[in-house]
Amino acid sequence: MAQTATLWPPVQRDFGLVHQAAAILGNPKELSAQAIRRQFQAHLRVVRRQYSQAGAARPTLRHFLKVTASYRPGLFHCYEVADLPRTNNALEQLFGSTRHHERRCTGRKAASPGLVLRGAVRLVAGVGSRLRTYSAQELTPVSLPLWRKLRAGLEHRRQARTLRRRFRKNSGIYLRQLEAILLRPTLPP
Repeated sequence: MAQTATLWPPVQRDFGLVHQAAAILGNPKELSAQAIRRQFQAHLRVVRRQYSQAGAARPTLRHFLKVTASYRPGLFHCYEVADLPRTNNALEQLFGSTRHHERRCTGRKAASPGLVLRGAVRLVAGVGSRLRTYSAQELTPVSLPLWRKLRAGLEHRRQARTLRRRFRKNSGIYLRQLEAILLRPTLPP
C-alpha cells in the first residue's frame, strides 16, 4: 500500500499534464488558431521538461508526445476553418452506422462486395435518402459526362475485382490467358 501511495502523486500530476493539453485544445475562451498553437507549444515544452521526472507515467507521456507530434500538422486546422468539427467522430459514426445496417440487411459479417465496389455512391445515396425522399426529376443526372465518368470508374473497379477473383479461382488458366493476350501482338502475321 505504501508503494502505491508514493507512486500515485507523480502519476496523477503527469496525467494532469495530458488533461491540461486537452483543456487547451478544447478552446473554452474561443482563442484564435495562432493563440492556441502558441499556448499548446508552451505546454508541450513543460511536458518535455517534466518527462525526465515522470517516473511511472513516463510511457504515458512518451506516447502522448509521439501521438501529438504525428497529429501536429493538422491539429490546429479546425480553429482556422469556421464550422469545421474538431474531431471526425460524427463521420466515424456515419460509417459505422452504414456498416451496421449493411450487415443487418445482408446477414454478412464483413462488408458486402457491393458496398466495397460502390461505396462512394452507396454511402452518399444512403445518407441522402435518410434525410428526405427524392423525386425522379431530382435523381436525373445534372451533367451526363460527369455521370458517365463516375460509371466508368465504378465499372473499372468491378472489372479489377473480377480479375482478382478469376486469378484466385484458377491462377494457371488465368496466367495462360494473360500470356496469350500479351504475346499475340508480338508474333509476325
